[in-house]
Amino acid sequence: MKNWDVIVIGGGIIGLSLSIELRKKGARVLVIERGEPGREASHAAGGMLVDCALETPPALQPVATASARMYPEFAHELEVESGTKVDLRDQGTILFPPAEHAIPSTFSVLTPTQLTELEPALSELNDPAFFLKERSVDPRALTAAALKTAKNRGVDFSSGDSVTAVNLSDGHVIGVTTSKTSFLASKVVNCAGAWSGQIGPHAFPTRPVKGQILCLVMPSRMLLKHVVRSPEVYLIPRSDGRLLVGATIEEAEFDKRTDASTIQRLHQAAIALVPKLLDAKILEAWAGLRPGTPDALPILGATDTPGYYVATGHFRDGILLAPITAQVMANVITGIQCDYDLTPFSPRRFSP
Repeated sequence: MKNWDVIVIGGGIIGLSLSIELRKKGARVLVIERGEPGREASHAAGGMLVDCALETPPALQPVATASARMYPEFAHELEVESGTKVDLRDQGTILFPPAEHAIPSTFSVLTPTQLTELEPALSELNDPAFFLKERSVDPRALTAAALKTAKNRGVDFSSGDSVTAVNLSDGHVIGVTTSKTSFLASKVVNCAGAWSGQIGPHAFPTRPVKGQILCLVMPSRMLLKHVVRSPEVYLIPRSDGRLLVGATIEEAEFDKRTDASTIQRLHQAAIALVPKLLDAKILEAWAGLRPGTPDALPILGATDTPGYYVATGHFRDGILLAPITAQVMANVITGIQCDYDLTPFSPRRFSP
């Protein structure tokens, strides 16, 4: 029976990026995905690469900043190896923060004149506005590029097959059992996102956090150039003229249905920010399930079971944290010294 060095459970951007990094280190890798690779949280994400101190938990800040800096090289490598453009944009973000938030002194304040020059289509607002040097990416294109790259590098895949258990012998990992068969490997890493807590032998406290998003086709591709974030809504322009409008944060278990009233509210909030979006066509709406944790931090590292690792719970930052997660987890799994302190993200913090 064929065996692998590492089995990666979950074929989202985290699992795919990690599988590529493991292949670079010479490991034989199998990715097992319960559905179709890249079609869950990664497919539903907005793609804002947010690492600012206003919205990032302090414990996560060092790795978030490092991952954001890795993105140009990360995206370029995937584009070159896959032949797929990922639409990495660096025009920056215009932020209208909630009134109650203390604004870091490093944020660049925009005068009304500067705001109009940057985005003439924005409504005349009296709220303070700031400019942030952030990027955005198209998560669907990014995940498609990662999938092609992984396959090109020799990663094996099993799709439409749920992992039901991690198998042990004398307390050590020997593979996994799925709904259809079983696979052998001496190391397994759980990257199953919102579903990661359903796989034994450890009950990770991940939960699905629903987010609904609306996609419009702008009247003009140049109507909006920057990402715009306000307390009510965020707007993410794509280079092809699409505009993502999002997103909700809902505790709805595994319900991925959209709600007409919620989508309408997002639509109206977008028009309030950019009145010319009244002429935009509605392309589609969807919902995704982000993997949340009790302390809003990811779960990264080795478990108490030899050979069993976890990389999940990235919540809203899965796209942003893909490069750094792949790097640090590949090092942990292959026994290489990690450059970052992963203690705040240890799976052991949830042990009894």
